[in-house]
Amino acid sequence: MSVLIVTGTGTGVGKTVVVAALAVLGIAAGRRVAVLKPAQTGVTMDELGDLGEIRRLVGETGALTTRELARYPDPLAPATAAARADLPQVHPGEIASVVAELAAEHDLVLVEGAGGLLVRFDDEGATLADVAWALNAIVLIVAEAGLGTLNHTALTAEVLLRRGVECAGVVIGSWPSEPDLASLCNLVDLPEAAGGPLLGALPEGSGLLDPADFLEVARAAMSPWLGGTFDPDVFAEQFTA
Repeated sequence: MSVLIVTGTGTGVGKTVVVAALAVLGIAAGRRVAVLKPAQTGVTMDELGDLGEIRRLVGETGALTTRELARYPDPLAPATAAARADLPQVHPGEIASVVAELAAEHDLVLVEGAGGLLVRFDDEGATLADVAWALNAIVLIVAEAGLGTLNHTALTAEVLLRRGVECAGVVIGSWPSEPDLASLCNLVDLPEAAGGPLLGALPEGSGLLDPADFLEVARAAMSPWLGGTFDPDVFAEQFTA
């Protein structure tokens, strides 16, 4: 795997922290990692943005490259935010070209979407699903833990299946410190909804950690396929003992 596209089931599900976890684990394994954010919305040019948050969590390292193609101030879908700001839109061809450029110089390229899978980048209706299909890239779904997440996850997975895009599995972006019944049941039900394995569960508040602590949390919270030690069965057992 050299390119992994990370999509959320919606906004605020912990997608950026998951991307940071993937990046820090890749770097810890000796890989050269690049993170591409095709479109950042809801952030001014003077604010940190998702890539700045990822760099903070990963820490100072020459093994991480970050690229942002467009930034729009309104917290809206990229196509709408671009139109309101009278700024150029980002198109799938441009995104694919930059991914290819980054992949030539890095061992792992992580592409973080904006919101969910079908959020529009341009007036033609292009989405992250189109980018994944064009690149023949694997997609990782980041989902919430609790009530309502199964429907959102299943819808995302169904779109990927219908478009012939491989789904790696699902990661819970923020696992609550006191999980409710729905969250506990979703440890079993989420993989079925995603059509792929549960590949991790990052504890809530992970995005507030310093780089050293974040690396250790990421390692424990992510699957060996993603560079960690997470075992979904062992994780679930601690709540049923």
